Amino acid sequence: MQITINTDHNIEGGEALATHVSGIVAHALNYLRDHVTSVEVHLSESNKHGAQSEKTCVIEARLEHHQPLAATHHATSLHQSVEGAARKLMRLLDSALGRVHDQKTRSEAFLVPDSSGPES
Repeated sequence: MQITINTDHNIEGGEALATHVSGIVAHALNYLRDHVTSVEVHLSESNKHGAQSEKTCVIEARLEHHQPLAATHHATSLHQSVEGAARKLMRLLDSALGRVHDQKTRSEAFLVPDSSGPES
Protein backbone atom coordinates (compact mmCIF):
# COMPACT_ATOMS: atom_id res chain seq x y z
CA MET A 1 0.00 0.00 0.00
CA GLN A 2 1.54 3.27 -1.13
CA ILE A 3 0.98 6.27 1.17
CA THR A 4 1.53 9.81 -0.12
CA ILE A 5 1.58 12.81 2.25
CA ASN A 6 0.67 16.32 1.01
CA THR A 7 0.78 19.50 3.12
CA ASP A 8 -0.36 23.04 2.49
CA HIS A 9 1.91 26.07 2.85
CA ASN A 10 1.00 26.45 6.57
CA ILE A 11 2.42 23.07 7.58
CA GLU A 12 6.11 22.35 7.52
CA GLY A 13 6.36 18.89 6.03
CA GLY A 14 9.41 16.84 6.76
CA GLU A 15 10.62 13.29 7.11
CA ALA A 16 9.52 13.07 10.76
CA LEU A 17 5.99 14.22 9.94
CA ALA A 18 5.75 11.89 6.93
CA THR A 19 6.97 8.93 9.00
CA HIS A 20 4.53 9.70 11.83
CA VAL A 21 1.51 10.16 9.56
CA SER A 22 2.37 7.13 7.41
CA GLY A 23 2.70 5.03 10.56
CA ILE A 24 -0.76 6.01 11.83
CA VAL A 25 -2.41 5.40 8.45
CA ALA A 26 -0.58 2.11 7.77
CA HIS A 27 -1.48 0.81 11.22
CA ALA A 28 -5.14 1.81 10.86
CA LEU A 29 -5.53 0.26 7.39
CA ASN A 30 -3.19 -2.72 7.81
CA TYR A 31 -6.04 -5.23 7.98
CA LEU A 32 -7.25 -3.97 4.56
CA ARG A 33 -3.81 -3.88 2.90
CA ASP A 34 -4.89 -6.49 0.33
CA HIS A 35 -7.76 -4.25 -0.83
CA VAL A 36 -6.21 -0.77 -0.64
CA THR A 37 -3.87 0.08 -3.51
CA SER A 38 -2.87 3.61 -2.48
CA VAL A 39 -3.62 6.27 0.10
CA GLU A 40 -3.27 10.06 -0.15
CA VAL A 41 -3.14 12.15 3.00
CA HIS A 42 -3.75 15.90 2.76
CA LEU A 43 -2.85 18.03 5.78
CA SER A 44 -3.81 21.68 6.12
CA GLU A 45 -4.03 24.37 8.76
CA SER A 46 -6.38 27.32 8.87
CA ASN A 47 -5.97 30.29 11.14
CA LYS A 48 -9.25 31.69 12.31
CA HIS A 49 -9.25 35.33 13.35
CA GLY A 50 -7.61 35.27 16.78
CA ALA A 51 -8.71 31.73 17.55
CA GLN A 52 -6.51 28.66 17.81
CA SER A 53 -5.62 27.27 14.40
CA GLU A 54 -7.52 24.27 13.12
CA LYS A 55 -5.69 21.30 11.60
CA THR A 56 -7.50 19.32 8.92
CA CYS A 57 -6.66 15.89 7.61
CA VAL A 58 -8.26 14.38 4.54
CA ILE A 59 -7.37 10.76 3.78
CA GLU A 60 -8.34 9.26 0.44
CA ALA A 61 -8.01 5.51 -0.11
CA ARG A 62 -8.13 3.81 -3.47
CA LEU A 63 -9.56 0.31 -3.42
CA GLU A 64 -9.18 -2.34 -6.08
CA HIS A 65 -12.22 -2.26 -8.40
CA HIS A 66 -13.92 0.56 -6.42
CA GLN A 67 -14.20 4.31 -6.48
CA PRO A 68 -11.86 6.16 -4.09
CA LEU A 69 -13.23 6.87 -0.62
CA ALA A 70 -12.23 9.80 1.59
CA ALA A 71 -12.64 10.88 5.20
CA THR A 72 -11.98 14.28 6.80
CA HIS A 73 -11.33 15.26 10.40
CA HIS A 74 -10.69 18.67 12.00
CA ALA A 75 -8.81 19.03 15.32
CA THR A 76 -6.48 21.30 17.25
CA SER A 77 -3.41 19.11 16.54
CA LEU A 78 -2.17 17.30 13.44
CA HIS A 79 -1.93 14.04 15.37
CA GLN A 80 -5.59 14.25 16.42
CA SER A 81 -6.73 15.19 12.93
CA VAL A 82 -4.84 12.25 11.35
CA GLU A 83 -6.10 9.74 13.91
CA GLY A 84 -9.67 11.02 13.57
CA ALA A 85 -9.61 10.83 9.77
CA ALA A 86 -8.05 7.34 9.91
CA ARG A 87 -10.81 6.10 12.25
CA LYS A 88 -13.51 7.58 10.00
CA LEU A 89 -11.90 6.04 6.92
CA MET A 90 -11.75 2.62 8.60
CA ARG A 91 -15.51 2.75 9.25
CA LEU A 92 -16.18 3.96 5.72
CA LEU A 93 -14.08 1.19 4.16
CA ASP A 94 -15.63 -1.44 6.42
CA SER A 95 -19.06 -0.27 5.33
CA ALA A 96 -18.17 -0.19 1.63
CA LEU A 97 -16.47 -3.59 1.65
CA GLY A 98 -19.23 -5.04 3.81
CA ARG A 99 -21.86 -3.94 1.33
CA VAL A 100 -19.90 -5.49 -1.52
CA HIS A 101 -19.50 -8.72 0.45
CA ASP A 102 -23.22 -8.76 1.33
CA GLN A 103 -24.21 -8.22 -2.32
CA LYS A 104 -21.85 -10.98 -3.43
CA THR A 105 -23.24 -13.34 -0.79
CA ARG A 106 -26.84 -12.58 -1.83
CA SER A 107 -25.96 -13.18 -5.49
CA GLU A 108 -24.21 -16.45 -4.71
CA ALA A 109 -27.19 -17.62 -2.64
CA PHE A 110 -29.29 -17.67 -5.80
CA LEU A 111 -26.63 -19.65 -7.68
CA VAL A 112 -26.14 -22.42 -5.13
CA PRO A 113 -28.27 -25.45 -6.05
CA ASP A 114 -30.51 -26.93 -3.40
CA SER A 115 -28.62 -29.89 -1.96
CA SER A 116 -31.71 -31.60 -0.53
CA GLY A 117 -32.53 -33.19 -3.90
CA PRO A 118 -35.75 -33.09 -5.91
CA GLU A 119 -38.96 -32.55 -4.04
CA SER A 120 -41.45 -35.42 -3.99
